[in-house]
Amino acid sequence: MHSNAASTVVITGASSGIGRELALEMARRGHALGLTARRLPLLEQLRDELHASFGKQLRVELAVLDVCQTDSVGPILQELFARLGGVDIIVVNAGANDMTAIGRGDLAQELNLIQTNLSGAIATISAATAHFLERGQGHIVGISSLASLQPIPRQAAYCASKAGFKMYLDAARIELKRKGILVSNILPGYIATDIVEGVDIGKLPFAIPAAQAAREMARLIEKRVKSGVVPAFPWRLVRPFLGHLPEFLAKY
Repeated sequence: MHSNAASTVVITGASSGIGRELALEMARRGHALGLTARRLPLLEQLRDELHASFGKQLRVELAVLDVCQTDSVGPILQELFARLGGVDIIVVNAGANDMTAIGRGDLAQELNLIQTNLSGAIATISAATAHFLERGQGHIVGISSLASLQPIPRQAAYCASKAGFKMYLDAARIELKRKGILVSNILPGYIATDIVEGVDIGKLPFAIPAAQAAREMARLIEKRVKSGVVPAFPWRLVRPFLGHLPEFLAKY
């Protein structure tokens, strides 16, 4: 598949944040879309915005999907894939983040982060892989995080979920390569979204707007990279040092 060819792209977690902005950016680049999230009204609002901006001819299919309900992920995605007439790319974006304190009553939140960011992502990749194996090709894009490389206090569960997701993607890339399936891992830094309550985005280093992040991600997806960081500056330079920083630097 040529990197600039119009494709059919499914994006999970598309109702807000990075997923929403990525849907707008991929539509701008001429790709047909399948969009999933838990909140149907927000998906419908996004579809209306897409049609208003790019015309009714833009193919946009919606599906309500809660990736925490892992048993339902496969059937819902397979039905969406069928409605779209096949899918070329899936962006595994649905995720959550919460500030959590270890041993202070946040266990349910911590386990929910693991369920959403890791178990839900694995269920999504499993369904997409089955579809791509039938087609003989496909592209899985995981939206991981630089937190998969660098431990952050009060984000232990989030870091663990993203580290697990990164390792899963890396292993899947090796396993699926000979099957004609490319696996890409995109690691965002700090993105200005509402995913984290109680965090002053303005105080986070090198935070960028979600729309800018989506533009950089779309370029990486179309280039079919194995791995990439967003924003490229400064994280491409910093990435080799993440996980090796002194502990006093590993904080907001």
